Amino acid sequence: MALLEVKNLGISFGGLRAVDDFNIRIEEGQLYGLIGPNGAGKTTIFNLLTGVYKPTDGSILLDGKNIVGKSIHKISHEGIARTFQNIRLFGKMTVLENVKVGLHSQYKYSLFAGIFQYPAIKKEAQMTERAMEILEVFGLAEDAELLASNLPYGQQRKLEIARALATNPKLLLLDEPAAGMNPNETKELMDTIRLVREKFHVTVLLIEHDMKLVSGICEELTVLNFGTVLTQGKPEDVLNDPKVITAYLGE
Repeated sequence: MALLEVKNLGISFGGLRAVDDFNIRIEEGQLYGLIGPNGAGKTTIFNLLTGVYKPTDGSILLDGKNIVGKSIHKISHEGIARTFQNIRLFGKMTVLENVKVGLHSQYKYSLFAGIFQYPAIKKEAQMTERAMEILEVFGLAEDAELLASNLPYGQQRKLEIARALATNPKLLLLDEPAAGMNPNETKELMDTIRLVREKFHVTVLLIEHDMKLVSGICEELTVLNFGTVLTQGKPEDVLNDPKVITAYLGE
């Protein structure tokens, strides 16, 4: 059984069909890319997967369970976390506090699911310890007491991923994680994403325009164009497909 299986997903806004008959299957542990020209509907897909939008039709199966219609918070609890194209850190909170926000979200659910469900994060001191462990993985432990807004841009990107991972997801959605990065930062990000997959045993689905990053780390790709799937397959095949080249460059 796939970790994520999306079947015939679609959404309309008024008379506009933004996504139509979208299908994707992602196995546990995969590093998967969703690419396409600007306006193709990629972020709309992320909004559908995370409950921001409710689809007009279709199903979204996470570990075999249909999560369509569930709230954003419930979907997060089920195991999907995301980052955003535009960084959404709490700039006036410290680096450490930003990560603890993710841990607090787990703790809140324990109040409903049973107080002993998350014993490792029941106390503030234990949450701090766990947050510092996550920051250590990202090389951010020494910056724990800095305001998030004072981090360099590339480090802010890392912090956003760290905060998402604090929710203990099965599936991590990264929306253009390399946006605004220089080549050195992008190379470092590629290493970070690989490390995240291995260290946290998480499946990754990313939207990205940097084809060097996409071809360097993704094991499979889906290309979206005008809200529909153009093609799917291995990166080397997809990126050399004439249909894909035309979609990006025009006739």
